[in-house]
Amino acid sequence: MPLDTRRKMIDRQESPISICHQCKLLGVARSSLYYTPSKASNKDLQLMEMLDKLYLEDPTRGTRRMSHELQKKGHKVGRCHVRSLMQIMRLKTVYCRPRTTIIDPSRYKYPCLLRNLEIQKPNHVWSPDISYIPMVRGYMYLLAIMDVYSRCILGWSLSDTMEAEWVVNTLRMTVNKYGRPEIINSDQGSQFTSDEYVDYVKSLETVRISMDGKGRAIDNVYIERFFRTIKYEKIYLERPETGNELYHICSQFIQYYNERRDHSSIGNNPPFIVYQRAA
Repeated sequence: MPLDTRRKMIDRQESPISICHQCKLLGVARSSLYYTPSKASNKDLQLMEMLDKLYLEDPTRGTRRMSHELQKKGHKVGRCHVRSLMQIMRLKTVYCRPRTTIIDPSRYKYPCLLRNLEIQKPNHVWSPDISYIPMVRGYMYLLAIMDVYSRCILGWSLSDTMEAEWVVNTLRMTVNKYGRPEIINSDQGSQFTSDEYVDYVKSLETVRISMDGKGRAIDNVYIERFFRTIKYEKIYLERPETGNELYHICSQFIQYYNERRDHSSIGNNPPFIVYQRAA
C-alpha cells in the first residue's frame, strides 16, 4: 500500500487508538506524518536548474567552482548557499581518486563489490540511484533501478521527498516483478545506509549489499548516464509543470529507452531485449 494512502488512514482526532500506535500498525514513521516539505523560492529554483545543468556538464565541479560559474552568469550567490542547494538536489561531486573525508561512523558503509567484477548476466548487479528533477514550478526526485548487464531500467518512482521508505517500497516492487539480483550496488547516501533499506536487503538473504567508494566517478556510471540522457533528451525539452506531467514524461521515455533505444555498448540493441534474451 502506498505511503500516502497509509498516512490518510490515520485518524488524528476521534480514534481511540493513539496516533503513535496507528503509525506503528500502518508502518508509518510518526515524524513523516507531520512533515511538510518546504518550497524553494523562484530564485532558488532557477539556481538549482542551472546547477543541475552545470553538474551534468562536469560532475567534478565542487561548491567553489559551482558558485564561481553562477557568479559569472550574473548571480550573487555564495559558496555556502550553493552547498545547501546541492545537498537538497543530492548532487555528489566526483573525484579522480577516493577522497580522504572521514565517513560518519554511526552508519556502516558496505564495501564495493564491483571492483574487477565481470558482470555476465541479467540480475547479477542492480544499480539504484536518485536524481534531482527540475520543473517549472518546483522539483521532484527520480529513483531508478538499473540492471547493469542489460542497462534496462527495471523499476522507477517519483517523490517530492527522499525518504528511505520510498526507496524500499520501489525496490520491493521491482524484486517482486523481476526476482532477486545477486548484488545491489548503490552510493553511500542516507537512504541506502538507513536501517530500513539495509534490513530489507538483508531479508532477501541471497542478495549482497555493495556501496560505491565515496567520490568515485566510475562505480555507478551507467545509472548516472541514464539520468543525463532522460534529462537532456526529454525533461529539459518538455519542461513539465506538475508531478503528473513529469510522471507521464518519465513513463514514456523509460518505455522508449528500454524497448526501442539502441545502445552501442550492448550490441546496438535495446536494453529490454538484452535483458529478456539472456534472462
